[in-house]
Amino acid sequence: MRTPIIAGNWKMNKGPGEAAALIRGLRPLVEGAKATVVLCVPAVDLQSAHQALRGSSIKLGAQNVHHMPSGAFTGELSVAMLKEAGAQYVIIGHSERRQYFGETDAIVNRKTQAALASSLHPIVCVGETLQEREAGKVEEVITTQVQGSLAGLSAKELLDSVIAYEPVWAIGTGKTATPQYANQVIRDDVRGALAGLYGAEVASHVTVQYGRSVNAANALELLSQSDIDGALVGGASLKAADFVKIVQAAVEAKG
Repeated sequence: MRTPIIAGNWKMNKGPGEAAALIRGLRPLVEGAKATVVLCVPAVDLQSAHQALRGSSIKLGAQNVHHMPSGAFTGELSVAMLKEAGAQYVIIGHSERRQYFGETDAIVNRKTQAALASSLHPIVCVGETLQEREAGKVEEVITTQVQGSLAGLSAKELLDSVIAYEPVWAIGTGKTATPQYANQVIRDDVRGALAGLYGAEVASHVTVQYGRSVNAANALELLSQSDIDGALVGGASLKAADFVKIVQAAVEAKG
């Protein structure tokens, strides 16, 4: 049984004070939930969030990492820095990083390997654009991204990772892939690509989330699908009342 993982991606929202306040409101609502809950906060919030999460079952995550351990990389953060700040997870290869900052599968792969080498769990994002979807290239795109982003990982390292399927055409549009569509892509294309690399048995144990316009209203239907193991939540993670409903939906769907 794959444990559901609900990860909130705060993106570029909330300062340290706001982060602490949101966490204080959220903690009593999700403590003890039979799901892994992760908050991926802006870098400036890591220390504040770490303090606010002390004694909590909620995990702390970052939104990006550099693959090098140190050096002249202005504005970047290393794995060691994130771990010292309390992070246990890190989002890698988010579509916004790929689109706006030119991250390729090779870059995503280097970051993923660096995270795993220091026991930081990567949440590796893959997904197709609208143009690619309309051209019938979903399987090709997902397979290429999975193979490139995870190249060189051992089966154990893969199982220490999380894959997030996020169709780019649903970004910030309020459009969501139907639960059936999302499940089909995850089952056939994401797990299919993983099976090609590691075998069907290993692929069946990898945690694969769905991300894109997940909210309190659609979470239960999405998370009730057989191959969707959780959600990478954007805007709805910024409101405790909405986020806790998604966590509850995961527990209900997978319990």
